[in-house]
Amino acid sequence: MEFKDRLKAARRHANLNQAELAQRAGITQTSISDLERGKSKATAHVAKIASVCGVDALWLSDGKGEMVRRATSQGDEPANVAMADQPNMMFRYPVISWVAAGAWAEAVEPYPPGFSDHYEMSDYNSKGPAFWLEVKGDSMTSPVGQSVPEGSLILVDTEADAYSGKLVIAKLSNSDKATFKKLVDDGGRRFLKPLNPAYPMETCEDDCRIIGVVVRALMKL
Repeated sequence: MEFKDRLKAARRHANLNQAELAQRAGITQTSISDLERGKSKATAHVAKIASVCGVDALWLSDGKGEMVRRATSQGDEPANVAMADQPNMMFRYPVISWVAAGAWAEAVEPYPPGFSDHYEMSDYNSKGPAFWLEVKGDSMTSPVGQSVPEGSLILVDTEADAYSGKLVIAKLSNSDKATFKKLVDDGGRRFLKPLNPAYPMETCEDDCRIIGVVVRALMKL
């Protein structure tokens, strides 16, 4: 059995799809897909993937031994310790519109009835009410470095600390919609900076309200 087939078997053993495995292993879904299609070879992530899937790392990497390590032979002393299961908490947050995000600060309650019929999960435990937004346009698409392309889902924590360098959702007084930018301090003044250099910065003064901080991003392939 080739590595790609062992990886698929391990993922099925853990009852995970590619996206779930990638999130728990701390790598991209593209990496998992490439490994399963044989487009890339086993990497340093094998041990982590094996741990997440609950299979033997040596079996996954080299095909040696059994997929799930069994008890030792009768003459061996039985182990009196075992690896503890790691917490795997998932949290459910609504996906809302940019207009709804802009009105967030004026909302009487965080999640009124009928607020959203679309929810997504995340391992992030928010400090306050949180929601997902779908990125529109290419103002946060950068040719180099940090980039959040159009179509990505971003998770916004409305009570996370907002400081220079953070990606934030803000609302200007002259707009009914929220905007997604990088918060930058320069000479005692605050600005909203797009990651795409083709777009201009905006000042974030008294009429600018920070709604929340972007804490997670899910990219669509």
